This record gives sequence, C-alpha cells and structure tokens, in this order.
Amino acid sequence: MSQSVLEACQAGITAWKTAFNRQDAKGCAEQYAQGTTMHAKPFGTFEGREQIESFWQSIIEQGFADVSYTETEWEKVDDTSYILTSKWTMNKAFGVVHKEVWTLQSDGEARLTYDEFEVLGER
Repeated sequence: MSQSVLEACQAGITAWKTAFNRQDAKGCAEQYAQGTTMHAKPFGTFEGREQIESFWQSIIEQGFADVSYTETEWEKVDDTSYILTSKWTMNKAFGVVHKEVWTLQSDGEARLTYDEFEVLGER
C-alpha cells in the first residue's frame, strides 16, 4: 500500500504544479487539505484554503509562472503521509521547499496538510 500512497502524493504535487503553471490559484488551493497551514517565507503564514488561494492569486498576478522542482526527495512519515523536500525555480524567483507534508485523504487523493517554503532570491 505504501507505494500507492507515494504515487498519490506524487500525483498531488504534479496537480499543484500544473495548476500553478496554468495560473490557476483555485486549483493550487484545492491541493491543500482544509485547515492547512502554509509558511511562505518571507511573506508570512496563511491558514486554510481561502488565505492560501489569495496568496497564490497574488503571486500569479505579480507575473510569477513556470514553477519547476529539482532535487526532490520523498520521506515516508507513516502509512498515509510523505514529506517532500525540494529546490524550486520560477521565471522570476528561486528557493527551497523546507517541508511539504502530503497526506492521503478519505477520497483517495493526497493533499498538503503542511507547507513550508522559502524564496531565496530573484532571477
């Protein structure tokens, strides 16, 4: 079963990246479980889908696009969750994912239950 959980988590991050690259903030927010906390350094902390969607909408409106992850690693937490760490780049910035916790939900989809990332610089 753990392989299918990992595959669900990998499908979740793929769906998030696809939504972001389509400039779809709502689609990004839908990859977060209800009540998730997102720590976006240096911007602040965002609680729940509504605040998270507003954050991504603002980033998209500022012209950020073309997100890509590199050096991605997955670490199993338990039978329903994995932690993703990665470097990321966008057209106008780059940074690091310190910790994304992807957790299998009751509908069989994995969603973010915790997200912490940091912008390290501009491109």
